[in-house]
Amino acid sequence: MNFRFVIGFLFTASLFAQQRLLTVDDMHKFHDVRDVQISPDGKWVAYTVSSVDVAADKSDTDVWMSSWDSAEQLRLTSSPEAENAPRWSPDGRYLAFLSGRPGKAKGTQIWLLNRMGGEAQQFTDFKNKLSSYEWSLDSKRLLLTMTEHDPADTDDEKPAQDASAKAPKPIVVERYKFKQDIQGYLTQKPGRFYLFDMATKKAEPLTADGFEVASPAWSPDGQWIAFLGKEGKDAERYNTWNVYVMETHAGAAPRAITHYDGVHASASRAQPEWSPDGKRLVYLESTGAKSSAYNMNRLAVIAVDGGGPKLLADKLDRSVSAPRFTPDGSSILFLVADDRSEYPARIPSNGGPVERLVQGPGMISTLAQGRDGRLAVLAANDGAHLEIQALENGSLRPLTHQNDALMAELKLGATEDFSCKAKDGTEVHGLIVKPPDYEPGRKYPTLLRIHGGPNGQDSHAFNFERQIFAANGYVVVNVNYRGSSGRGEKYQTAIAADWGNKEVIDLQAAMDHVVAIGLADPDRLGVGGWSYGGILTDAIIAKDHRFKAATSGAGTAFPLALYGVDQYIMQYEEEIGPPWKVGLEPWIKLSYPFLHADQITTPTLFLGGEKDFNVPLVGGEQMYEALRSLGVPTQLVVYPGQFHGITRPSYQKDRVERYLAWYAKYLKATEASTPTSSSR
Repeated sequence: MNFRFVIGFLFTASLFAQQRLLTVDDMHKFHDVRDVQISPDGKWVAYTVSSVDVAADKSDTDVWMSSWDSAEQLRLTSSPEAENAPRWSPDGRYLAFLSGRPGKAKGTQIWLLNRMGGEAQQFTDFKNKLSSYEWSLDSKRLLLTMTEHDPADTDDEKPAQDASAKAPKPIVVERYKFKQDIQGYLTQKPGRFYLFDMATKKAEPLTADGFEVASPAWSPDGQWIAFLGKEGKDAERYNTWNVYVMETHAGAAPRAITHYDGVHASASRAQPEWSPDGKRLVYLESTGAKSSAYNMNRLAVIAVDGGGPKLLADKLDRSVSAPRFTPDGSSILFLVADDRSEYPARIPSNGGPVERLVQGPGMISTLAQGRDGRLAVLAANDGAHLEIQALENGSLRPLTHQNDALMAELKLGATEDFSCKAKDGTEVHGLIVKPPDYEPGRKYPTLLRIHGGPNGQDSHAFNFERQIFAANGYVVVNVNYRGSSGRGEKYQTAIAADWGNKEVIDLQAAMDHVVAIGLADPDRLGVGGWSYGGILTDAIIAKDHRFKAATSGAGTAFPLALYGVDQYIMQYEEEIGPPWKVGLEPWIKLSYPFLHADQITTPTLFLGGEKDFNVPLVGGEQMYEALRSLGVPTQLVVYPGQFHGITRPSYQKDRVERYLAWYAKYLKATEASTPTSSSR
């Protein structure tokens, strides 16, 4: 007998027996690992870990470091204030990071950790608002992105304590797009690039005042930068970015090397990257300004000295991100969003076949490359939380273990792929999560949970929301309806100027499917979502009466009433057209759920952030008032001081508990069981 096998089997069985169901109290026990940075010598990986202090009701982010063999895990910062954006100096002497921790100057500053040892030291004392920084390859300069300090901005000041305090200045708006969630009213000029000399600690502006810039990258010789820019008389009226290059000295003139209406700007995943010889750039081209809401990025390279761009992987009908050349310049690495997964891939830099680097379902959301070509990624799957892993010869090797102990405790519901046909013949894909103690042949109360975006996808990555519902006895259905990414450009753009139509058809097909296979109890169906998921919740309950409970978060059912109120004016103008130009018909069609609220019979919980400028709270307020007027059971929950994303930990927990209570009230009234939750 193989005793090691028997002992291993007994240990595994014992561990499984000790596993427990996920609870709401577990929500803030998970750690969020991000921002992977490989050291110049390849021996270490710096990263950030975000965790929640439940007692203080706030989250905190610290900088950590793992040795490449994963044997050593070092926490480098531990202040009450967040530390973000760790970046190695190319000479390996320093690890820098951004923090607003108390120091000799207020606001976000650059701090330096000397690799020889010692505490982090505040290195800068800017009065302007610093948003990003990049080391030059000789470690002598930093390229900064900063916005001028607005004297009227009181974010960093203590609130007035009495009525005699000086009143804030009036907000004066002049921009076409004048609102943005979290940022608020857009009254400031765009950020500028500055060159910061490490020896003299002096910063000088590099780009002109009013020229909107983003995503800079140093050239290999340090003489140039590439970046995304917007300029011209009507630049702020359109989401039109192009790739620019300029020399790295004051007074240098930027030169546009692309002339396209849809270069995508979205932080590091869209940063133009130099070839090792400095002759070419790889960047992302999007679907275009008119279809920006359903953007599908394509891989493009262009010569710095001139000439047109060349699209690579032009037969790959999938959105790509995070491109970069390999150290020898022969290939380009990038990420591919593909049907419930995201994976790293490689293509010859002059074009050719696409090689998938990791097989199997899962989500790889970051791709970091060392000087010698070694790769570290952020990876997750249905049963594993996001962690850093080394990618070696097509296999993943764990480098961090921030969530391993907690995950080992939990008994999770199984996640399965499904596909079905919508009534118009469209093939629809999605995921089903079953309760951990699922019994074949039993019909379960079932929740259709709709993702936001719409340009995104439900994927094979650990998801607390669907697992907490499964732990409470629900089958959870996620659907990548038309408009979602991962299924090609035609699928993504199918809903342009036609919101709440084809998506609802796809969602209905999915629910027909889970009922037909005997999994879902047709008399106990619920629905819900946040953002575009809330918008589609409003749409489907206005057309389909089978749902016995709904939760609609940060949504709207009356787009006509949001013209000029939210942050999507560019999309309204490009995709639909102003009502005085195209007439009321398309706007009335999009506003069907509100204008036909009398068709709704589903008890619905509406939720939103008080300060949401993305999808303002008025969208939920209108629907709440309509259902209240009609006598349909409803409730409105407003989270004070919150934006589109609910970030205060106690509110995040409150939201999940309200979901569970609302669904239990209408879908589990006859059951003796209660939600797996903490006391309130």
